[in-house]
Amino acid sequence: MKSKDKNKNFNVPNTLTVIRCALVIPFVIFFAYQNYMAAFLILAASGITDMLDGWIARKFHKFTELGAMLDPLSDKLTQAVVAICFAVREPMLIPLLAVFVVKESLMIGGAIKLMKKNKKKPSGSKWYGKVATVLFYISFGTIFAAGIWGKGDSPVLDIILLSITAAFMIYAFVRYAQIYVQIIHSDDPQYNLDVDAIMDKKNKNQS
Repeated sequence: MKSKDKNKNFNVPNTLTVIRCALVIPFVIFFAYQNYMAAFLILAASGITDMLDGWIARKFHKFTELGAMLDPLSDKLTQAVVAICFAVREPMLIPLLAVFVVKESLMIGGAIKLMKKNKKKPSGSKWYGKVATVLFYISFGTIFAAGIWGKGDSPVLDIILLSITAAFMIYAFVRYAQIYVQIIHSDDPQYNLDVDAIMDKKNKNQS
């Protein structure tokens, strides 16, 4: 096997995705110790890596199957950690956390069923999923920044931001659900998950 093929997953977009996953650890630590400025900077860095990995992958044609799976997983991990931290600090965020938990639980359950029972690959990230993620960062970042710089509570703005974010999360879920149904009923081989081929490739790489 050529080195290029073997190492194609070790590219810049995938590295940024892994970094985004790792950033949740210092975020939780800073947030727990009420070092909100540092936590805010970590969240901003996470959002930047989220934008950069997709742009680099498109610009330089660095798409990989590993990246297609890691990117939405890293988004979910980051959003879950941030939402839980904020909901503990600000109870008004609990409804958005509930929407997020239900949406992601259903999507993860559907992806597992798709791979295990139907032997098909889940869909990668779509534009509406990315928009929901961007709105998530904007909403939480704005509320977070207002608290850091002492601007005081702005319930109306908070409710508007959270409502828009929740609405787009629901919209993204509906669109992903449509793709899920389409994949289940499709005979297109591009959706097939060849588990035996994956295991054979893994064994060859380890030998």
